[in-house]
Amino acid sequence: MRLALTALALAARLHAQTPVDTALLRYVDSVRAIDVHAHPMRVVARGAPPDSEFDALPLDGIPAFAVPHRLTTDAPIWREARSALYGDAAPERARTEHGDRFPEWALDRAGIDVMLANRIAMGAGLAAPRFRWVPFVDALLLPLDTRGEAARTPDTRVLYPHETALLRRFLRELRLTALPATLDAYERDVVRATLARQHDGGAVGVKFEAAYLRPLDFDTDDAARARAVYARYVRGGVPSRAEYKTLQDHLFRVVAREAGRLGMTVQIHVLETFGGFYASAGAAPRLLEPALIDSTLRGTRFVIVHGGWPLVGETQGLLAKPNVYADVSMMDQILAPTALAAVLRQWLAEWPDKVLFGTDAFDGGAEQGWEQVAWVGSTTARRALAIALTGMLRDGEIDRPRAEALARMVLRENALKAYTLGKP
Repeated sequence: MRLALTALALAARLHAQTPVDTALLRYVDSVRAIDVHAHPMRVVARGAPPDSEFDALPLDGIPAFAVPHRLTTDAPIWREARSALYGDAAPERARTEHGDRFPEWALDRAGIDVMLANRIAMGAGLAAPRFRWVPFVDALLLPLDTRGEAARTPDTRVLYPHETALLRRFLRELRLTALPATLDAYERDVVRATLARQHDGGAVGVKFEAAYLRPLDFDTDDAARARAVYARYVRGGVPSRAEYKTLQDHLFRVVAREAGRLGMTVQIHVLETFGGFYASAGAAPRLLEPALIDSTLRGTRFVIVHGGWPLVGETQGLLAKPNVYADVSMMDQILAPTALAAVLRQWLAEWPDKVLFGTDAFDGGAEQGWEQVAWVGSTTARRALAIALTGMLRDGEIDRPRAEALARMVLRENALKAYTLGKP
Protein backbone atom coordinates (compact mmCIF):
# COMPACT_ATOMS: atom_id res chain seq x y z
CA MET A 1 0.00 0.00 0.00
CA ARG A 2 2.82 2.41 0.92
CA LEU A 3 4.52 1.71 -2.44
CA ALA A 4 1.27 2.40 -4.28
CA LEU A 5 0.71 5.67 -2.39
CA THR A 6 4.30 6.73 -3.11
CA ALA A 7 3.80 6.01 -6.79
CA LEU A 8 0.58 8.01 -6.84
CA ALA A 9 2.25 10.94 -5.12
CA LEU A 10 5.15 10.86 -7.57
CA ALA A 11 2.74 10.75 -10.50
CA ALA A 12 0.86 13.72 -9.08
CA ARG A 13 4.06 15.74 -8.70
CA LEU A 14 5.15 14.91 -12.25
CA HIS A 15 1.73 15.86 -13.57
CA ALA A 16 1.92 19.15 -11.70
CA GLN A 17 5.28 20.02 -13.22
CA THR A 18 5.16 22.62 -15.95
CA PRO A 19 6.01 21.20 -19.40
CA VAL A 20 8.89 23.63 -19.70
CA ASP A 21 11.73 24.71 -17.44
CA THR A 22 11.21 28.47 -17.16
CA ALA A 23 14.93 29.26 -16.80
CA LEU A 24 15.65 27.17 -19.87
CA LEU A 25 12.88 28.91 -21.81
CA ARG A 26 14.37 32.29 -20.88
CA TYR A 27 17.73 31.11 -22.20
CA VAL A 28 16.18 29.81 -25.45
CA ASP A 29 14.38 33.12 -25.91
CA SER A 30 17.66 35.01 -25.47
CA VAL A 31 19.43 33.35 -28.41
CA ARG A 32 19.60 35.49 -31.54
CA ALA A 33 18.47 33.05 -34.19
CA ILE A 34 19.39 32.39 -37.80
CA ASP A 35 16.24 31.74 -39.82
CA VAL A 36 17.34 29.52 -42.70
CA HIS A 37 14.12 29.65 -44.71
CA ALA A 38 11.73 32.57 -45.23
CA HIS A 39 10.13 34.80 -47.86
CA PRO A 40 10.50 38.36 -46.51
CA MET A 41 8.93 41.14 -48.55
CA ARG A 42 10.94 44.07 -49.82
CA VAL A 43 9.88 47.56 -48.86
CA VAL A 44 7.57 49.07 -51.50
CA ALA A 45 7.03 52.80 -51.87
CA ARG A 46 3.46 54.07 -51.64
CA GLY A 47 1.81 53.78 -55.05
CA ALA A 48 4.51 51.46 -56.47
CA PRO A 49 3.66 47.98 -57.84
CA PRO A 50 3.51 45.27 -55.16
CA ASP A 51 6.44 42.95 -54.54
CA SER A 52 6.15 39.97 -56.91
CA GLU A 53 9.59 38.41 -56.39
CA PHE A 54 9.00 36.68 -53.03
CA ASP A 55 8.49 33.25 -54.62
CA ALA A 56 9.10 31.55 -57.95
CA LEU A 57 5.86 29.57 -57.54
CA PRO A 58 3.27 31.80 -55.86
CA LEU A 59 0.27 29.65 -55.01
CA ASP A 60 -2.39 32.34 -55.09
CA GLY A 61 -3.13 31.57 -58.74
CA ILE A 62 -3.89 27.87 -58.38
CA PRO A 63 -7.36 26.43 -57.62
CA ALA A 64 -8.53 27.10 -54.06
CA PHE A 65 -7.34 24.66 -51.40
CA ALA A 66 -7.67 24.21 -47.65
CA VAL A 67 -4.85 24.92 -45.20
CA PRO A 68 -4.11 23.45 -41.76
CA HIS A 69 -6.21 25.09 -39.04
CA ARG A 70 -3.31 26.82 -37.32
CA LEU A 71 -2.67 28.76 -40.54
CA THR A 72 -6.19 30.16 -40.60
CA THR A 73 -6.90 33.53 -39.03
CA ASP A 74 -9.30 31.77 -36.63
CA ALA A 75 -6.31 30.38 -34.73
CA PRO A 76 -5.58 32.49 -31.60
CA ILE A 77 -1.84 32.62 -32.36
CA TRP A 78 -2.43 35.30 -35.03
CA ARG A 79 -4.13 37.61 -32.55
CA GLU A 80 -1.18 37.07 -30.23
CA ALA A 81 1.23 37.95 -33.02
CA ARG A 82 -0.61 41.13 -33.91
CA SER A 83 -0.74 42.23 -30.28
CA ALA A 84 2.94 41.43 -29.68
CA LEU A 85 4.07 43.35 -32.75
CA TYR A 86 1.69 46.28 -32.94
CA GLY A 87 -0.32 46.51 -29.73
CA ASP A 88 -3.47 48.42 -30.62
CA ALA A 89 -1.91 50.16 -33.63
CA ALA A 90 -2.38 49.22 -37.28
CA PRO A 91 0.45 47.27 -39.01
CA GLU A 92 0.70 50.00 -41.64
CA ARG A 93 1.76 52.45 -38.96
CA ALA A 94 4.86 50.37 -38.18
CA ARG A 95 5.71 50.07 -41.88
CA THR A 96 5.43 53.82 -42.33
CA GLU A 97 7.33 54.62 -39.14
CA HIS A 98 10.29 52.34 -39.90
CA GLY A 99 10.43 52.76 -43.69
CA ASP A 100 13.33 50.89 -45.31
CA ARG A 101 14.31 49.57 -41.88
CA PHE A 102 10.97 47.84 -41.35
CA PRO A 103 12.33 44.37 -42.30
CA GLU A 104 15.14 44.72 -39.75
CA TRP A 105 12.62 45.89 -37.14
CA ALA A 106 10.56 42.76 -37.88
CA LEU A 107 13.61 40.53 -37.35
CA ASP A 108 14.38 42.21 -34.05
CA ARG A 109 10.81 41.71 -32.83
CA ALA A 110 11.06 37.98 -33.62
CA GLY A 111 14.51 37.57 -32.06
CA ILE A 112 16.07 36.78 -35.44
CA ASP A 113 19.60 37.93 -36.17
CA VAL A 114 19.88 36.75 -39.79
CA MET A 115 17.16 35.63 -42.21
CA LEU A 116 17.89 33.63 -45.37
CA ALA A 117 15.55 35.05 -47.97
CA ASN A 118 14.06 32.71 -50.57
CA ARG A 119 13.41 35.22 -53.34
CA ILE A 120 13.82 35.63 -57.09
CA ALA A 121 15.74 38.81 -56.31
CA MET A 122 16.41 40.90 -53.23
CA GLY A 123 15.26 44.51 -52.83
CA ALA A 124 14.78 47.53 -50.62
CA GLY A 125 15.20 46.80 -46.92
CA LEU A 126 16.63 43.31 -47.47
CA ALA A 127 20.34 44.04 -47.31
CA ALA A 128 23.15 41.91 -45.89
CA PRO A 129 24.20 41.06 -43.28
CA ARG A 130 20.71 40.77 -41.75
CA PHE A 131 19.26 39.23 -44.91
CA ARG A 132 21.05 36.69 -47.11
CA TRP A 133 19.85 35.54 -50.51
CA VAL A 134 18.70 32.03 -51.49
CA PRO A 135 17.32 32.15 -55.08
CA PHE A 136 15.17 29.58 -56.89
CA VAL A 137 16.67 27.28 -59.52
CA ASP A 138 13.93 24.85 -60.67
CA ALA A 139 13.68 26.77 -63.95
CA LEU A 140 17.16 25.54 -64.87
CA LEU A 141 15.76 21.99 -65.02
CA LEU A 142 13.14 23.00 -67.59
CA PRO A 143 14.78 24.28 -70.79
CA LEU A 144 12.39 22.45 -73.13
CA ASP A 145 8.69 22.92 -73.86
CA THR A 146 6.81 22.27 -70.60
CA ARG A 147 3.27 21.97 -71.95
CA GLY A 148 3.28 18.21 -71.48
CA GLU A 149 4.53 18.56 -67.91
CA ALA A 150 2.04 21.32 -67.13
CA ALA A 151 -0.88 19.10 -68.15
CA ARG A 152 -0.42 16.93 -65.06
CA THR A 153 -2.94 18.74 -62.81
CA PRO A 154 -4.92 22.00 -62.53
CA ASP A 155 -2.18 23.20 -60.17
CA THR A 156 0.70 22.51 -62.54
CA ARG A 157 -1.09 24.17 -65.44
CA VAL A 158 -0.74 27.41 -63.46
CA LEU A 159 2.70 26.80 -61.97
CA TYR A 160 4.80 25.70 -64.94
CA PRO A 161 4.42 29.01 -66.82
CA HIS A 162 6.06 30.73 -63.83
CA GLU A 163 9.13 28.55 -64.35
CA THR A 164 9.18 29.28 -68.08
CA ALA A 165 9.09 33.00 -67.33
CA LEU A 166 11.91 32.67 -64.80
CA LEU A 167 14.13 30.81 -67.27
CA ARG A 168 13.54 33.57 -69.81
CA ARG A 169 14.62 36.05 -67.17
CA PHE A 170 17.80 34.07 -66.58
CA LEU A 171 18.52 34.12 -70.32
CA ARG A 172 17.96 37.88 -70.52
CA GLU A 173 20.29 38.45 -67.58
CA LEU A 174 22.92 36.43 -69.45
CA ARG A 175 22.18 38.36 -72.67
CA LEU A 176 21.17 35.20 -74.50
CA THR A 177 18.39 35.33 -77.08
CA ALA A 178 18.02 31.56 -77.53
CA LEU A 179 18.89 28.29 -75.85
CA PRO A 180 22.28 26.83 -76.74
CA ALA A 181 22.17 24.08 -79.36
CA THR A 182 23.67 21.33 -77.18
CA LEU A 183 23.15 20.25 -73.59
CA ASP A 184 26.84 20.68 -72.81
CA ALA A 185 26.62 24.29 -73.97
CA TYR A 186 23.40 24.82 -71.98
CA GLU A 187 25.08 23.55 -68.84
CA ARG A 188 28.05 25.84 -69.38
CA ASP A 189 26.41 28.99 -70.71
CA VAL A 190 23.11 28.93 -68.79
CA VAL A 191 23.27 26.66 -65.73
CA ARG A 192 26.77 27.39 -64.51
CA ALA A 193 26.63 31.00 -65.65
CA THR A 194 23.37 31.62 -63.76
CA LEU A 195 24.67 29.99 -60.59
CA ALA A 196 27.85 32.07 -60.86
CA ARG A 197 25.76 35.27 -61.18
CA GLN A 198 23.71 34.29 -58.13
CA HIS A 199 26.82 33.47 -56.13
CA ASP A 200 28.46 36.75 -57.10
CA GLY A 201 25.21 38.50 -56.12
CA GLY A 202 25.57 37.22 -52.56
CA ALA A 203 23.60 33.96 -52.65
CA VAL A 204 24.50 31.52 -49.87
CA GLY A 205 22.27 28.75 -51.23
CA VAL A 206 19.76 27.80 -53.90
CA LYS A 207 16.23 26.46 -53.57
CA PHE A 208 14.29 23.71 -55.36
CA GLU A 209 10.47 23.71 -55.18
CA ALA A 210 10.25 20.70 -57.47
CA ALA A 211 7.68 18.83 -55.36
CA TYR A 212 5.03 21.28 -56.59
CA LEU A 213 5.83 20.21 -60.14
CA ARG A 214 6.90 16.54 -60.06
CA PRO A 215 7.91 13.78 -57.64
CA LEU A 216 11.28 14.13 -55.91
CA ASP A 217 12.67 10.89 -57.33
CA PHE A 218 15.78 12.28 -59.03
CA ASP A 219 16.97 8.88 -60.17
CA THR A 220 20.32 7.66 -61.48
CA ASP A 221 21.96 10.08 -63.89
CA ASP A 222 22.02 9.12 -67.59
CA ALA A 223 23.91 11.97 -69.20
CA ALA A 224 24.00 10.41 -72.67
CA ARG A 225 20.21 10.00 -72.81
CA ALA A 226 19.75 13.50 -71.40
CA ARG A 227 21.90 14.94 -74.20
CA ALA A 228 19.81 13.07 -76.76
CA VAL A 229 16.54 14.38 -75.32
CA TYR A 230 17.82 17.96 -75.28
CA ALA A 231 19.12 17.73 -78.87
CA ARG A 232 15.84 16.30 -80.11
CA TYR A 233 13.58 19.00 -78.61
CA VAL A 234 15.68 22.13 -78.13
CA ARG A 235 14.33 23.67 -81.33
CA GLY A 236 10.75 22.50 -80.88
CA GLY A 237 8.40 19.70 -79.91
CA VAL A 238 7.10 18.45 -76.59
CA PRO A 239 9.10 15.76 -74.76
CA SER A 240 7.31 12.82 -73.17
CA ARG A 241 7.25 12.78 -69.38
CA ALA A 242 9.80 9.97 -69.33
CA GLU A 243 12.11 11.95 -71.60
CA TYR A 244 11.76 15.12 -69.57
CA LYS A 245 12.37 13.20 -66.35
CA THR A 246 15.64 11.87 -67.76
CA LEU A 247 16.74 15.40 -68.57
CA GLN A 248 15.64 16.82 -65.20
CA ASP A 249 17.30 14.01 -63.23
CA HIS A 250 20.56 14.85 -64.98
CA LEU A 251 20.27 18.62 -64.66
CA PHE A 252 19.38 18.36 -60.96
CA ARG A 253 22.79 16.83 -60.39
CA VAL A 254 24.51 19.41 -62.56
CA VAL A 255 22.92 22.24 -60.56
CA ALA A 256 23.55 20.61 -57.17
CA ARG A 257 27.15 19.75 -58.02
CA GLU A 258 27.95 23.25 -59.24
CA ALA A 259 26.21 24.83 -56.25
CA GLY A 260 28.39 22.72 -53.99
CA ARG A 261 31.51 23.73 -55.87
CA LEU A 262 30.59 27.37 -55.35
CA GLY A 263 29.90 26.80 -51.65
CA MET A 264 26.13 27.29 -51.92
CA THR A 265 23.83 25.01 -49.92
CA VAL A 266 20.93 23.31 -51.74
CA GLN A 267 17.48 23.62 -50.17
CA ILE A 268 14.73 21.20 -51.22
CA HIS A 269 11.05 21.76 -50.39
CA VAL A 270 9.80 18.52 -48.77
CA LEU A 271 6.29 18.80 -47.28
CA GLU A 272 2.95 17.04 -47.65
CA THR A 273 1.03 20.18 -48.67
CA PHE A 274 0.02 22.84 -50.13
CA GLY A 275 -2.40 22.72 -53.04
CA GLY A 276 -5.58 20.87 -53.86
CA PHE A 277 -3.77 18.71 -56.43
CA TYR A 278 -0.35 18.55 -54.77
CA ALA A 279 0.92 14.94 -54.81
CA SER A 280 2.08 14.40 -51.23
CA ALA A 281 3.42 10.93 -52.11
CA GLY A 282 5.80 12.63 -54.51
CA ALA A 283 7.20 14.76 -51.67
CA ALA A 284 8.26 11.85 -49.45
CA PRO A 285 11.80 12.42 -48.11
CA ARG A 286 12.90 8.89 -49.01
CA LEU A 287 12.55 9.72 -52.71
CA LEU A 288 15.63 11.93 -52.43
CA GLU A 289 17.91 9.08 -51.43
CA PRO A 290 19.27 8.25 -54.92
CA ALA A 291 20.53 11.82 -55.20
CA LEU A 292 21.73 12.09 -51.60
CA ILE A 293 23.87 8.94 -51.90
CA ASP A 294 25.37 10.04 -55.23
CA SER A 295 29.10 10.16 -54.53
CA THR A 296 29.54 13.07 -56.97
CA LEU A 297 27.28 15.21 -54.75
CA ARG A 298 29.00 14.64 -51.43
CA GLY A 299 30.63 18.04 -51.78
CA THR A 300 27.17 19.65 -51.70
CA ARG A 301 25.25 20.38 -48.50
CA PHE A 302 21.50 19.66 -48.71
CA VAL A 303 18.74 20.97 -46.43
CA ILE A 304 15.38 19.18 -46.27
CA VAL A 305 13.17 22.23 -45.95
CA HIS A 306 10.07 21.87 -43.74
CA GLY A 307 11.60 18.70 -42.32
CA GLY A 308 9.63 16.45 -44.66
CA TRP A 309 6.54 16.78 -42.45
CA PRO A 310 4.73 14.56 -41.60
CA LEU A 311 7.27 11.88 -42.58
CA VAL A 312 9.80 13.09 -40.05
CA GLY A 313 11.07 9.56 -39.43
CA GLU A 314 12.15 9.31 -43.07
CA THR A 315 13.91 12.64 -42.71
CA GLN A 316 15.66 11.41 -39.58
CA GLY A 317 17.05 8.47 -41.53
CA LEU A 318 18.45 10.81 -44.19
CA LEU A 319 20.19 12.94 -41.55
CA ALA A 320 22.66 10.10 -41.14
CA LYS A 321 24.25 11.20 -44.41
CA PRO A 322 27.16 13.57 -43.75
CA ASN A 323 25.93 16.38 -46.01
CA VAL A 324 22.20 16.43 -45.12
CA TYR A 325 20.38 18.77 -42.72
CA ALA A 326 16.70 19.51 -41.97
CA ASP A 327 14.89 22.63 -40.85
CA VAL A 328 11.62 23.06 -38.95
CA SER A 329 10.23 25.85 -41.12
CA MET A 330 6.47 25.67 -41.69
CA MET A 331 6.25 22.94 -39.04
CA ASP A 332 6.45 25.79 -36.54
CA GLN A 333 3.46 27.37 -38.28
CA ILE A 334 1.14 24.36 -38.60
CA LEU A 335 2.06 22.49 -35.39
CA ALA A 336 1.44 23.44 -31.79
CA PRO A 337 4.61 23.70 -29.67
CA THR A 338 4.00 20.34 -27.95
CA ALA A 339 3.70 18.53 -31.29
CA LEU A 340 6.82 20.17 -32.69
CA ALA A 341 8.65 19.41 -29.44
CA ALA A 342 8.13 15.69 -30.04
CA VAL A 343 9.80 15.97 -33.46
CA LEU A 344 12.67 18.01 -32.09
CA ARG A 345 13.31 15.59 -29.24
CA GLN A 346 13.34 12.69 -31.68
CA TRP A 347 15.84 14.37 -33.99
CA LEU A 348 18.04 15.84 -31.27
CA ALA A 349 18.50 12.45 -29.68
CA GLU A 350 20.29 11.23 -32.82
CA TRP A 351 21.48 14.13 -34.96
CA PRO A 352 21.70 17.31 -32.86
CA ASP A 353 24.16 18.93 -35.27
CA LYS A 354 21.77 18.57 -38.25
CA VAL A 355 18.66 20.39 -36.98
CA LEU A 356 18.02 23.96 -38.15
CA PHE A 357 15.59 26.72 -37.22
CA GLY A 358 13.43 28.34 -39.90
CA THR A 359 10.06 30.07 -40.06
CA ASP A 360 9.00 30.06 -43.74
CA ALA A 361 7.78 33.61 -43.10
CA PHE A 362 5.49 34.49 -46.01
CA ASP A 363 3.02 37.23 -46.76
CA GLY A 364 -0.50 36.00 -46.12
CA GLY A 365 -2.32 39.32 -46.32
CA ALA A 366 -3.35 41.97 -43.83
CA GLU A 367 -3.85 39.54 -40.94
CA GLN A 368 -0.76 37.45 -41.72
CA GLY A 369 1.99 39.76 -42.87
CA TRP A 370 5.39 38.10 -43.25
CA GLU A 371 6.56 39.79 -40.06
CA GLN A 372 3.66 38.21 -38.14
CA VAL A 373 4.47 34.82 -39.63
CA ALA A 374 8.11 35.24 -38.60
CA TRP A 375 6.99 36.04 -35.03
CA VAL A 376 4.68 32.99 -34.91
CA GLY A 377 7.39 30.66 -36.24
CA SER A 378 10.02 31.98 -33.88
CA THR A 379 7.73 31.92 -30.84
CA THR A 380 6.46 28.42 -31.59
CA ALA A 381 9.89 26.97 -32.36
CA ARG A 382 11.44 28.40 -29.21
CA ARG A 383 8.63 27.11 -27.00
CA ALA A 384 8.85 23.68 -28.68
CA LEU A 385 12.63 23.58 -28.29
CA ALA A 386 12.36 24.48 -24.61
CA ILE A 387 9.75 21.75 -24.06
CA ALA A 388 11.92 19.15 -25.84
CA LEU A 389 15.05 20.13 -23.91
CA THR A 390 13.13 20.20 -20.62
CA GLY A 391 12.02 16.63 -21.19
CA MET A 392 15.55 15.51 -22.00
CA LEU A 393 16.87 17.37 -18.94
CA ARG A 394 14.32 15.88 -16.54
CA ASP A 395 14.85 12.40 -17.92
CA GLY A 396 18.58 12.66 -17.28
CA GLU A 397 19.55 12.49 -20.95
CA ILE A 398 21.38 15.83 -20.82
CA ASP A 399 22.52 18.34 -18.20
CA ARG A 400 21.74 22.05 -18.20
CA PRO A 401 24.94 23.18 -19.99
CA ARG A 402 24.22 20.65 -22.74
CA ALA A 403 20.61 21.82 -22.97
CA GLU A 404 21.80 25.38 -23.49
CA ALA A 405 24.37 24.22 -26.04
CA LEU A 406 21.66 22.36 -27.99
CA ALA A 407 19.50 25.47 -27.98
CA ARG A 408 22.35 27.47 -29.51
CA MET A 409 23.00 24.74 -32.06
CA VAL A 410 19.41 24.54 -33.29
CA LEU A 411 18.73 28.26 -33.30
CA ARG A 412 22.06 29.45 -34.63
CA GLU A 413 25.26 27.45 -34.68
CA ASN A 414 24.17 24.58 -36.95
CA ALA A 415 23.13 27.16 -39.56
CA LEU A 416 26.57 28.74 -39.48
CA LYS A 417 28.02 25.40 -40.57
CA ALA A 418 25.28 24.35 -42.97
CA TYR A 419 25.51 27.64 -44.88
CA THR A 420 29.12 28.61 -44.10
CA LEU A 421 27.93 31.98 -42.77
CA GLY A 422 30.90 32.58 -40.49
CA LYS A 423 31.90 32.10 -36.88
CA PRO A 424 29.40 31.87 -33.99
